[in-house]
Amino acid sequence: MRRTSALAIAAIGFVSSALPLCAQQKEPFPGFDAYVNSALTTWKVPGAAVAIVRNDSIIYSKGYGVREIGKPARVDERTIFAIGSSSKAFTSAAVAMLVDSGKVSLDAPATAYLPGFQLYDNYATRELTVRDLLSHRSGLARGELIWYGSDNDRDEILRRVRYLPPTWSFRSQFGYQNIMYLAAGQVVAKVTGASWDDFIKRRIFQPLGMTSSSTSVTALQGIEDLATPHATVNDTVRAIPYRKIDNIAPAGAINSNAVDMAQWVRLHLGDGKFGGKQLISKRMTDEMHSAQTVIKVDPTWNGMNPSAHLMAYGLGWFLSDYEGKYLVQHGGNIDGMTALVAMVPEEKFGIVILSNMNGSQLPTAVMLRAIDMQLERPARDWSAQMHTRFDSLLARARAAQAKATARVPNTKPSLALAEYVGTYADSAYGTVSVTESNGALNFAYGSTWRGPLEHWHFDTFHLKLDTPVLPPAPVTFRLNAAGKVDDLVVDLAGPVTFKRAPERPRSAAAANTGSDPR
Repeated sequence: MRRTSALAIAAIGFVSSALPLCAQQKEPFPGFDAYVNSALTTWKVPGAAVAIVRNDSIIYSKGYGVREIGKPARVDERTIFAIGSSSKAFTSAAVAMLVDSGKVSLDAPATAYLPGFQLYDNYATRELTVRDLLSHRSGLARGELIWYGSDNDRDEILRRVRYLPPTWSFRSQFGYQNIMYLAAGQVVAKVTGASWDDFIKRRIFQPLGMTSSSTSVTALQGIEDLATPHATVNDTVRAIPYRKIDNIAPAGAINSNAVDMAQWVRLHLGDGKFGGKQLISKRMTDEMHSAQTVIKVDPTWNGMNPSAHLMAYGLGWFLSDYEGKYLVQHGGNIDGMTALVAMVPEEKFGIVILSNMNGSQLPTAVMLRAIDMQLERPARDWSAQMHTRFDSLLARARAAQAKATARVPNTKPSLALAEYVGTYADSAYGTVSVTESNGALNFAYGSTWRGPLEHWHFDTFHLKLDTPVLPPAPVTFRLNAAGKVDDLVVDLAGPVTFKRAPERPRSAAAANTGSDPR
């Protein structure tokens, strides 16, 4: 959606007036800058940006480190980062606005707004509500390969979810699910007649003066003050490309900076009111911050808040206790970027941490340190404590992975390589092609997951991907009783089985140009 120049100038002026120059310079707590810089070193994060809100004022915003490793350009408070799954709260806010206007009911079936939407289980299809879409309780495992690196658009992803078997019972437990947030975003699109992207820009970005924020990496072209994603590759921090995830955008595609995100925090701490206007009702803001699904406190999730006794998920927000206070937060991870937005509503206090490093816990360590200082509690070195725990968990994970993938020496494939060549398909995930060239097998899935298959042992090969974020993926061919290849299992983002498609006459194969068995 194109803004008029007058609107843009007004919005820029509004943000500037909300951020006095002195607020950018004065350290919010003694030793805070030194702590952040130390944490950058501990976690090997090239750069980060922080903004702190207290009592509807941005009391601090600052950049630390560099935009790209090995280059001199510094991060500042207006450097753009990807915020990953911190985008989910924007989708829940969009739905909340439609609830306020009477166009959507949280407890109406999702199918009331998405005709033809279907899950694997008929009961779940009938009973799944809009509230369920936003609460991570669909019973589905992630099914990430349907969207991550795939060529499927938003509608096609939702069509394919009907083939994704449930992992546990509907509404029985918390199960983080990106595709359900895409469905919620498509509810917004279907009800309003505008794309999710346009709705977010018009109803959230513009009223908040978030003039630097966008919903796609395509909007980043030509931006100079832009952070580069990074990941650890062979124990070395390296710059990596941005990941385009427009097809799952309502779950995690927003790009923003610390100043813009501080306006978003002000909206929530203001119970949905910003600049004298009630953008979201207090009733719905409270609903977003209220527990919807219980989360078991275990190592998977309590890394977000190691002191938590109780955890839950609201509508786009993780909820827990912290030193007798209510903590509302949501992090985000996408290739080479880690973000965190957190609030302590009772203190009218919030913080945004954006960083350009894959999977780092630096944002959580900085958040906890800032909250301790706000609550005037003894300062703890959360960064060191969490890094020790992180190293321990990483060592255990690597040991388990090494054991699971231990190579048996001096083996060879059961069959000649030509016998593994073929097309393998799954109704949810689509089609894999295995070809042979120059005495080696090659793997192709969509336009992204392509690479050589290196023999590992027996009928297991390793797929070497041209992305540093994912390690080599095991691909195991399974034989049937006749000694022929029946299917293959690839573990890219969780194991997925692709059934070998029957061979067809050349004329029939040539006539079929589709890539999806239906």
